[in-house]
Amino acid sequence: MPHTSLPSLLPRPTSAAAGEPGSLTLTQTTRVSADAPAAGVLAWLQREIGAATGLPLGTGDEDSAQIRLSVDPRAGLGREGYRLIVDGEGAIIVGHDPAGLFYGAQTLRQLLPADAYRRAPLGDTAWTLPPVSITDAPRFRWRGVMLDVARHFLPKHEVLRFIDLLAMHKLNVLHLHLTDDQGWRVQIRRYPRLTEVGSWRTESQQGAGRPPTFDGRPHGGFYTQDDIREIVAYADARHVSVVPEVDVPGHSQAAIHAYPELGESGDIPVGTQWGIFDEVLAVTDHVLDFYRNVLDELIDLFPSTYVHVGGDECPKTQWRSSPSAQQRIREEGLADEDELQSWFIRQLDDHLAKRGRRLLGWDEILEGWLWEGGDTAGDGRGRREGLSPDATVMSWRGEEGGIAAARAGHDVVMSPTHTSYLDYKQSESEDEPVPVGTLLRVEDVYLAEPVPAGLTEEEAAHVLGAQVNVWTEHMDTPRRLDYMVFPRLSAFAEQVWSTGGRDYAEFEPRLRAHLDRLAALGVEYRPLDGPRPWQTRPGLVGWGS
Repeated sequence: MPHTSLPSLLPRPTSAAAGEPGSLTLTQTTRVSADAPAAGVLAWLQREIGAATGLPLGTGDEDSAQIRLSVDPRAGLGREGYRLIVDGEGAIIVGHDPAGLFYGAQTLRQLLPADAYRRAPLGDTAWTLPPVSITDAPRFRWRGVMLDVARHFLPKHEVLRFIDLLAMHKLNVLHLHLTDDQGWRVQIRRYPRLTEVGSWRTESQQGAGRPPTFDGRPHGGFYTQDDIREIVAYADARHVSVVPEVDVPGHSQAAIHAYPELGESGDIPVGTQWGIFDEVLAVTDHVLDFYRNVLDELIDLFPSTYVHVGGDECPKTQWRSSPSAQQRIREEGLADEDELQSWFIRQLDDHLAKRGRRLLGWDEILEGWLWEGGDTAGDGRGRREGLSPDATVMSWRGEEGGIAAARAGHDVVMSPTHTSYLDYKQSESEDEPVPVGTLLRVEDVYLAEPVPAGLTEEEAAHVLGAQVNVWTEHMDTPRRLDYMVFPRLSAFAEQVWSTGGRDYAEFEPRLRAHLDRLAALGVEYRPLDGPRPWQTRPGLVGWGS
């Protein structure tokens, strides 16, 4: 039976069919059972669906419960897979693992009316589950979103709300961009000035006009270590891994302001403009020790296998005239400043590897290195060593970095700007708020293919998945964040979860139904036909084509 005859599920499951006649209506007497590995999903279902419906959804035994939850790795469902069956007798969800069971529970919620996403019952809604048989599992293991909290700080409770929205869409990675020129957002106990003075700036650029204009208003904020522990635990309960990013050696003005000895130009302010700036970290032993210590505290806070060190957009101007940088180039036998940047990243890569973690970086971490068996720089030079085999590349400047990394045997997360940057404009209309970049419509996100063409089967296996990035220079409130992210994030969720072909004409009706769920949650998404009047920002200039 075609998907269109079923409830509007998103992302589209692998296999879904109408079941035998006989629906299940949830009532005051409905009970739920769960085996031990399913306890977390049981608690989530009782809390979230219970709040919306006003039903107790009390715990019962397996024989008396109408909804039964279990984890069975022998069920042949695959990693994060689940099976959901609803008929007149009840509903059964079996997950390969707790994550799969959780995604099955998310699908169960989608089978209910959209008011199942509210926080309190409205009244006389009939909470009826239609008869269905669904078997499902994700296409990719990395289904991620990068959230930039450095340019504009997002309060903790909004981060938790964002995690719920990721989980609703079966996304499983939250990449937090915690540091940049414009602010340092995570408490490091060994270096308190990072947040005491590096977490706020005197004002912020408005729009992208030249010459720049500013709002004249201080902006700041940071997460304490206990805040981070709470965020990580909240995400873990929803099967979302939180990956921290501390961006080096460029994009470091806030850190240098806190500790001027880290840089090449003495005391500088926390950045107030958007863009790329010459101020970079020095490459001294002191700087390396400083960041090793920072990484050690992050490792204690974030259990994620991956730690992101940035590595992007690092101008070399200061290093060319720096005695210490030039001395380092000579001592290490490096050819130039590009290799110096790669050498710097390699020191952090080694440090993370010794602690059982994997370095992740933007595709610039490839520059200046050659791997055994290949001339990745294209200039005929060879190096004794490159990044460790476990280092993972996030390809943002198109697909080229991802292709080069996969061919060199490195894992890859695809995140090219033209399909993945949710700060980019959503139409050519003059009503779009602060239009930047190139056009990125919902359908463009939906139809993007994460695996680059031309890779062999072995090389393609290195593509862990894909990620969209939410750069917040022009998103200074949660309302503006919602407008830029949704519903494009809903389209991305299907891109990375669902297997098989994609047809936007088939997807759009399901998306329109899904907007009712977002509305019930209070998400201020962009309507498909353009912004509401209060979502525009007249007078603020953007950039790009």
